[in-house]
Amino acid sequence: MDHWLWIILAALFFECKGEDSVTQTEGDIFAFEGHTVTLNCTFETSSTAPTLFWYRQDLQDFPKYMLRCISGTTEFAPEFNKDRFNATIKGKSVNLEIQNLHLSDSAVYYCALRPTVTGNTKTLYKNH
Repeated sequence: MDHWLWIILAALFFECKGEDSVTQTEGDIFAFEGHTVTLNCTFETSSTAPTLFWYRQDLQDFPKYMLRCISGTTEFAPEFNKDRFNATIKGKSVNLEIQNLHLSDSAVYYCALRPTVTGNTKTLYKNH
């Protein structure tokens, strides 16, 4: 039995600098389990070596880092299967392809030109 997947592609416009922006044009995308879907993302930047990110947000959760594309390479977060998820920068696009869709792929996907979900790399101490 085929199951529908509901993937929401969030339309975000991150203004990094006056001339930098990211655009995701699709809204909701419906696809069948086992199929392949491509989520489109275009960007404008003055950077000669842009770094693009994809994040995924499950229902009632925070966005989680999926992957980063820079200079022809793609680096994945450990929990994302490189065999099913892929993105590369081509011109002014960094489209995310998800192969062999699973019902658990239903989520909101975000494209960003700069890191937008970061962790604190230093321990904070309260001064007395």
